[in-house]
Amino acid sequence: MNRPTHGGNLQWAAAIAGCAPHAILDFSASINPLGLPTSAIAAIQAHVSALITYPDPSYRSLRQAIAQHHGIDADWVLPGNGAAELITWAGRDLATHCAETILFTPAFNDYGRALKAFQATIYPCGLLADRTDCGANDCRANDCGSSESGSSDSLSTYPDSHILATLPPPNRRGVLLNNPHNPTGRLFDRAFVEALVTTFDWVVIDEAFMDFVPPEHHDQVSVVPWVERYPNLVVIRSLTKFYAMPGLRLGYAIAHPDRLRQWQQWRDPWSVNALSAAVGEAVLQDRAYQQATHAWFRQAKPLLEAGLRQRPGLQVLPSAANFFLVQCDRAVPLLQQQLLQRHQILIRDCLSFPELGDRYFRVALRTIAENQTLLEGLRNVLGD
Repeated sequence: MNRPTHGGNLQWAAAIAGCAPHAILDFSASINPLGLPTSAIAAIQAHVSALITYPDPSYRSLRQAIAQHHGIDADWVLPGNGAAELITWAGRDLATHCAETILFTPAFNDYGRALKAFQATIYPCGLLADRTDCGANDCRANDCGSSESGSSDSLSTYPDSHILATLPPPNRRGVLLNNPHNPTGRLFDRAFVEALVTTFDWVVIDEAFMDFVPPEHHDQVSVVPWVERYPNLVVIRSLTKFYAMPGLRLGYAIAHPDRLRQWQQWRDPWSVNALSAAVGEAVLQDRAYQQATHAWFRQAKPLLEAGLRQRPGLQVLPSAANFFLVQCDRAVPLLQQQLLQRHQILIRDCLSFPELGDRYFRVALRTIAENQTLLEGLRNVLGD
């Protein structure tokens, strides 16, 4: 069985571990460990009868729920079959309108898939301090091993203005960036993001992990409020990670209505199924689940970060998301195999990120007890 390029491939992991897929403790997929909200389950049960009819092709009710959640007009919203579908149409837009697209690397590999599918030219810009893979320029960011305050309580933002001077001229160039960044967990300085939006012709910001940012900081970093001000801006969001429903496939784009109408013409008429649409409406109103998630996040995240930092041979990058990127002093594929075979624990190797090689792994934030199991497994495999 081929090595997966995404996290969450439990069949592959189970074959290595010699156990059933459900026995794997999965740290490779960054999904909320609180599980599917009860509001989502109730919505599925209440809308089973809707499966005998086609969904509303305009998704009017779902668009209105998303718009209300963000305080915008529903015409500026387009639901999709997960964020991945919307990234595809963003890739087509960038390839059509831009001579080059700046991609900050290491990058989620679906970005490359979407851009290459439409023959886009990619201008890679490396983010890690010890990398210089930004075309002909040195686009090294500051040390990713230190945040503004050096603690998990900070937003882990960076003073990114120096990167702008190393980027190519803006003429007919676009930008595709996720914030918080995957796989580093880095949260970009808002002034830097606004500089991108006001400089380059087309800018797509993927905020798939933004819901995990604490509510008191969310409005300081999300650029959803900017979309009506900047017609060259697209924001893509995911509902599957925060609400633990990757199997339902649901995301949405926020952009100028003219652009969204073009995307609608490109795609199949019913990209979102009836159950996903009903669940999306329900979970966006589930304040109890949202509050429980943020309470878990605040408690579990610093504990896991501290535990990882205590292990010799590991360097942990600060993260604003629900995962950590970790540099290891040994080859990760062997570490991954040993964790599976000894403890049925799956971590995400980073071989699908060419810039990282075999000395990095990524781990999702799970429950406090499960995180402790990971730390004990690492202690057993890595030794003292």
